[in-house]
Amino acid sequence: MKLESLTTLLPDTNGQVFLENTTYDEIAVGAFAEIERTLHHKDIQLFAVMSGDVNPTHLDSEFASIGKFRGITGHGMWSGALISSILGVKFPGPGTIYLGQNLRFHAPVRVGDTIKVRVTAIAKDDLTKRIRFDCLVTNQIGAMLISGEAEVMAPVQKIRRQLAALPEILIEDKEARYQSLLAISRGLPAISMAVVHPCDAESLRGAILARDAGLIVPILIGPEDKIRAVAAAEGLDLGVRIIDVPHSHAAAETAVRLVHQGEALALMKGSLHTDELMGAVVKRDGGLRTSRRISHVFLMDVPTYARRLLITDAAINIEPTLEDKVDIVQNAIDMAIALGIVMPKVAILAAVETVNPKMRSTTDAASLCKMADRGQIKGGIIDGPLAFDNAISLIAAKTKGIESDVAGVADILLVPDLESGNMVAKQLEYLAHAVGAGIVLGAKVPIVLTSRADTARTRAASCAIAQVLANASIR
Repeated sequence: MKLESLTTLLPDTNGQVFLENTTYDEIAVGAFAEIERTLHHKDIQLFAVMSGDVNPTHLDSEFASIGKFRGITGHGMWSGALISSILGVKFPGPGTIYLGQNLRFHAPVRVGDTIKVRVTAIAKDDLTKRIRFDCLVTNQIGAMLISGEAEVMAPVQKIRRQLAALPEILIEDKEARYQSLLAISRGLPAISMAVVHPCDAESLRGAILARDAGLIVPILIGPEDKIRAVAAAEGLDLGVRIIDVPHSHAAAETAVRLVHQGEALALMKGSLHTDELMGAVVKRDGGLRTSRRISHVFLMDVPTYARRLLITDAAINIEPTLEDKVDIVQNAIDMAIALGIVMPKVAILAAVETVNPKMRSTTDAASLCKMADRGQIKGGIIDGPLAFDNAISLIAAKTKGIESDVAGVADILLVPDLESGNMVAKQLEYLAHAVGAGIVLGAKVPIVLTSRADTARTRAASCAIAQVLANASIR
């Protein structure tokens, strides 16, 4: 007998799937079963988590590249577990008692390999109801990977059981998603960035981390003795330009002056208050204002959503007017285009999907959509009002009968006000395990505006966005 797939198991007329064993008497010497399975990177990660086997041969591409096999390989017992799955699920199946297994490993399994696992009955003991199986694992070109034997006590009675429902498993790989954010600026030259008052560990470490990643050439502005004291305490090798000023206000003013002098192409907030930095930025005389309203955009990589999300504005504009929202959405569209999103889809969020004169978020949404139709907002596809579920879920949109080019596939979420935007962004970060970065737009240069709770890595990822935007302006 041959088992084509362990997932095609005796569906009944109601669509339910059942497991049915093969009893001792039904198995003849020479009978076999086999399955095929392709090894993916997530299989390696999941097996490592489940088994605790975190050997760098399986997880560290740099380490594996200089090893015997010159690259990442799967755990040997991942293939061995597939032998167990045949024996336990179908051949013989439910009621089987595993007694012994010996395996010999001949060659590695690599990511992308499709392996065939075959078990063949080679001996039976009628007294003990034991069966010995030859076990063979080969890859897609027929090369032998594993050989060996298994011994089981086979079931003597027919068993048919409904297949148990398995939980969905999400591989939450923050490191890979963080590296993916850094990669958005790959190949671009580093930009000079004025780092304003980096007098705590995370803000200074973030600047140095971004420098070491080739994103920025930092200019540290603040009390030099404090900066060097933090560096010494954290074991950070500075080796960068430091402009010594007495306090945070002077640091913000100096950073703005460096932009005017062409010495800095971006700013990053350190351990000063946001209003201190932004006060220097928005000064009407000598600040960094442009004709655009200044706004903030979060770039979020959410593991449960198929595309990156830009959320605006959750940090600058407390209760924006319709006029403000025009600039806020245009800033976000321009950023999305710079990041390589062609014709980004913008969802104007509200609590409902219909225009209600008593809810300003819905009337603003309707106005923004019409303004986009008339070319007053350019470069994106805009729809609203849309509730959050309809903006990010095709199923929710379909259930509510919403026909839209944006619903369920939004790239940008324009929130009604700062409070709602801040809640959405932080809920995604802390409850949905999103990896995020943030940037201020609408000034003469991009500004990395971080929260005190942000890690050095969040700051570095934000520098990658600033690098893309600054280089786009240069061109």
